[in-house]
Amino acid sequence: KKKKKKKKKKKKNMKFALFASLVASAAAFQAAPVAKTSSALRVNELELGVTEPLGVYDPLGWLDSEPEAFERRRAVERKHGRVCMAALVGQVVHANGIVFDGYISKSSNLKFADIDTSCVGGKILGGLTEIPAAGLAQILALFALIELAWMPASQYDGDYGVGWFGEDIVDEEIKARKLNVELNNGRAAMLAVFGNMVGEAATGQTLAESWGDGAILGIPMA
Repeated sequence: KKKKKKKKKKKKNMKFALFASLVASAAAFQAAPVAKTSSALRVNELELGVTEPLGVYDPLGWLDSEPEAFERRRAVERKHGRVCMAALVGQVVHANGIVFDGYISKSSNLKFADIDTSCVGGKILGGLTEIPAAGLAQILALFALIELAWMPASQYDGDYGVGWFGEDIVDEEIKARKLNVELNNGRAAMLAVFGNMVGEAATGQTLAESWGDGAILGIPMA
């Protein structure tokens, strides 16, 4: 009976964590607004992501020594932030036991549910190593399509014409605020994804277990 109660409590905690994460990241999924009107809008990239009390954080002085490289570095930061926001939601969803039904490879008799997505035991790549070669090839092909055609890495402004939930933003002030939110949420997501991976590898607990017993918050919930 005690075990059943504990399991129920863990599930409840994880469901709450999933809900909280999805709500918190709603603002994060703001693709760089814009589409047809983007050329008319002037947003100072240097002012985006500036957070007090640090201000413009450039401890190595690259803005002075390599100003021409700023645009590319900002584009890389923005793209990594977007990827990590999606990855963080994915981590929480998988930790909550939500996976695709059916087989990832019928010939190998391997179901989606059979793949351990955690980094427990030092598996920094998680379940990536368990995916069949054909599956990995498909993932890499999708990456190539995104990087070269759909959302080309060479397009530094990060504007791929999708707008914000399909809408163009014509107000410069609102656009700048949303881009700022996206950058800062992306930075937080990069740290969170890395922290989850290291935490699982170091403690031997999955994200679900850490939430379930309060270890992730330092508060015992058992």
